[in-house]
Amino acid sequence: MPTLCPAICAFGKVLCPIVIGKSTVVARPHLARHGWQVTAIDIASTALRRAAAATELPDRVAWMRADLAVTSPPPGVFDLVSAHYFPLHRQPHHTALRGLLDAVAPGGTFLFVGHDLADLTPDDTPGVNPADYYQPTDVAELLDPTWTIQINETRPRIAPAPIGTHHTRDTILRAQRLR
Repeated sequence: MPTLCPAICAFGKVLCPIVIGKSTVVARPHLARHGWQVTAIDIASTALRRAAAATELPDRVAWMRADLAVTSPPPGVFDLVSAHYFPLHRQPHHTALRGLLDAVAPGGTFLFVGHDLADLTPDDTPGVNPADYYQPTDVAELLDPTWTIQINETRPRIAPAPIGTHHTRDTILRAQRLR
């Protein structure tokens, strides 16, 4: 399990998380096995079909295909919004990001995890500028006083990097919505 598992588990069990993008692979099985009712969102129907076929507890996972740049999750209903390695493109008014933040219920947690950009070389991302995408530190800077930041740091991965990559560290933001 990647570094982020302790970041998820540290705040205890919640009832209604939403997992976005690669979170559907990383966090969904763990959360469902621990009694959470999970909403898994991805833009790719193939990714959702594969994840659904591999799920151990289909009655604990609702699958949703959505482009979060166009359609936001329902506001204020999720105890946990978790986005891991999710390429969220920067927008002038932060519409997609604000939609994710708004989905967190009062007292809920927002968990945003990415690869540490210091591990990347230009050869790792040909034709893609990582600065065009939100990083956890960018999200932290946009949070208002209705949030408290619990974790905003870079951590070494506790599992080996995927074959063909050089990712040895992850950047993690965990914030709680106060109201």
